Amino acid sequence: MLFTDCPILAKDVFYHFFNSTLLLVSFLCKIIFTGKIKPSVNNFYCSAFIGNNQYTMITKIKESVAYIQKKYNTVPSVGIVLGSGLGSFTAEMKVEIEIDYDDIPHFPVSTVEGHHGKLIFGELGGKKVVAMAGRFHYYEGYTPEEVVFPIRVMKFLGITTILISNAAGGMNAGFKVGDLMVIKDHISLFTVNPLLGKNAEELGPRFPDMSEPYSKNLIAKVKAIAAAKNIDLKEGVYCGVTGPTFETRSEYKLLHIVGGDAVGMSTVQEVIAAVHMGLAVFGLSVITDLGIRKEENKITHAEVLQAAKEAEPKLTYLFKELIAGL
Repeated sequence: MLFTDCPILAKDVFYHFFNSTLLLVSFLCKIIFTGKIKPSVNNFYCSAFIGNNQYTMITKIKESVAYIQKKYNTVPSVGIVLGSGLGSFTAEMKVEIEIDYDDIPHFPVSTVEGHHGKLIFGELGGKKVVAMAGRFHYYEGYTPEEVVFPIRVMKFLGITTILISNAAGGMNAGFKVGDLMVIKDHISLFTVNPLLGKNAEELGPRFPDMSEPYSKNLIAKVKAIAAAKNIDLKEGVYCGVTGPTFETRSEYKLLHIVGGDAVGMSTVQEVIAAVHMGLAVFGLSVITDLGIRKEENKITHAEVLQAAKEAEPKLTYLFKELIAGL
């Protein structure tokens, strides 16, 4: 039997072929004109139909920057990344403009409760700043390169310093819920390095030094600010993991044995990308739960958000005063 001998079959095949073609054209147009396809789809179609060499990461960064600068052309000096439950921090800013992530070409969109999803430009502590209200995580399905994409965009916008906050689980016996821990170092071996693959020299060197990922100068400034205000600060090593599961009791013990004082699902990839580009970094963790504990309780995201909210005024004060002193 010939294909043309069965008009119903021919009609169905043509119908599905026509619709598939329209869908493909729609995807290509959206990539070319807006860059707003979800990461997995975007990567597939860019590689298959546009070509890796024609649509590089640097090109994406510059296109994002160009879009933002059309909306706001003042150069910020400080970037701020807000962790889970810390989005209200921006109430202290003199906000000049807010830009939703889904309006910015190539930006992912945060899918996590407590992460608002916009870049906020304005003034804090007498300095021009840009704050990320909502960050991206590896566990959301984004690649490490996509996770750190906003950090790179902020660098190209002009920042020289970046302040990073997060909600973290405490593993140090001296910590309690609500404590603020200055990150003096981190362990990144339990997550994926964002610099894997061909190095972009325009961003930084092939083998960046990580002996001081968190600026000792900035740490000293924050300690002095906290002491003058009688704010109790802890100091320790942050251990980055992929998530999205909270750690088992045995995993908490393991991470503490290898040197971690707190653990979380963010930060280290962002810090690696920032250091690669020569940014000065300060990191602060809000201890929102205790991993090593005797109680038989379970950890919930709602409790994490509540603990972060209660600690937010102290974090806001420290960031504001640090920025004022830069």
